[in-house]
Amino acid sequence: MDGTEVTLAGWAHEVRDLGGICFLVLRDREGLAQVTLVAKKVDRDLLEKVRHLSRESVLLVRGRVKQEAKAPRGYEIIPSQIEVLNVAASPLPMDPTGKVGADLDTRLDSRFIDLRRAPVLAVFRIEGEVLRSFREFFGENGFLEVCTPKVVATATEGGTALFPITYFEREAFLNQSPQLYKQMLMSAGLDRVFEIGPIFRAEEHDTRRHLNEAISIDVEVSFADEADVMALLEEAVAKAYRDVAERCEKDLVALGIDLTVPKTPFKRVTYTEALKIANDGRAVEIEWGDDLDTEAEKAVGSAIGEHYFMTEWPTAIKPYYTLPFEDRPEISRGFDLMHPSMELASGAQRVHDPDLLAEKIRRQGLDPDGFEFYLKAFRFGMPPHAGWGLGLGRVVLTMLGLENIRDAVLFPRDRRRLVP
Repeated sequence: MDGTEVTLAGWAHEVRDLGGICFLVLRDREGLAQVTLVAKKVDRDLLEKVRHLSRESVLLVRGRVKQEAKAPRGYEIIPSQIEVLNVAASPLPMDPTGKVGADLDTRLDSRFIDLRRAPVLAVFRIEGEVLRSFREFFGENGFLEVCTPKVVATATEGGTALFPITYFEREAFLNQSPQLYKQMLMSAGLDRVFEIGPIFRAEEHDTRRHLNEAISIDVEVSFADEADVMALLEEAVAKAYRDVAERCEKDLVALGIDLTVPKTPFKRVTYTEALKIANDGRAVEIEWGDDLDTEAEKAVGSAIGEHYFMTEWPTAIKPYYTLPFEDRPEISRGFDLMHPSMELASGAQRVHDPDLLAEKIRRQGLDPDGFEFYLKAFRFGMPPHAGWGLGLGRVVLTMLGLENIRDAVLFPRDRRRLVP
């Protein structure tokens, strides 16, 4: 309000000295405020202090609000006191105003400065809203939030994509997924659980959509099949889009995005149907039973043009805990949630019979003895259950049309980047 006395704290975004008048632009998480110093009307020491400020110094400003149409938000601050809380060194490692561009590596090396740019900050404010939306959805639908171990003795899905660590006198690994533990909680009678936490994959990829550490949103539900949890997943994703559209208007403006909320239910496309689309006009066709590569995913996504589920995957290329159809054992009850540009989530109805599960573990070249702690939970009353895991970074990446998954992660970890 015009005439109100206020106290603001933030960073010196910019100083423009025009001789008789000096403008200090103060920035905080919410935006910019103009502090106006007229040479003839303010204390000389105060004016000189502002004139010699280094950009990005941290300040406390006390003063009076004055209506000014040309100022950010239509108001300026006439200061009575400016306290320098911390002086920023110069030169800065990158330009936080965005007037001078910087490549991705430079931005990530100085992420704390990069985040001072409004479009970058907007991504993570939106990501925070996505997390809040999912937690709201789970709360409204009777889910219990759980935390499972990230240091484990055995691989979740087998293979070599594990980060080994020294655990006292034994070898252990960073967990690939909370899969085994959330299934064990179904045997415990928790019925509906979710977890939001890190997963680790020691895969030597170097792409715009893969990282070696990611945040996964995981769900497991008792007395449910794949159709039940697909319905939950599509509603949760659509709610996240709606909540961002309603609650993050300023951030979407900063990114220049007019967000469209996906309509539910999402289309269901079987693996066989998707394979037919992918092979249309392809030089070397993908054989039935092979996984779809990036080119195939893009071809199918382009043909469908919206979020969709790819269902009825071949049993042989899905993890051992994926339940096959009883009358078509070569086909599984597994599914992937797809954005037109990439996979977002993977899920299935799970195997709940201990003998079948042990056999499927053996078929994948693994030793059931190494999974005894897991199999034990299936021998003493495991209900039918289903679930999924969704990549948070990919949700944000595709929602906002970002170019690189690293733009959707505060401090990304890939095969070359371990700091900051």
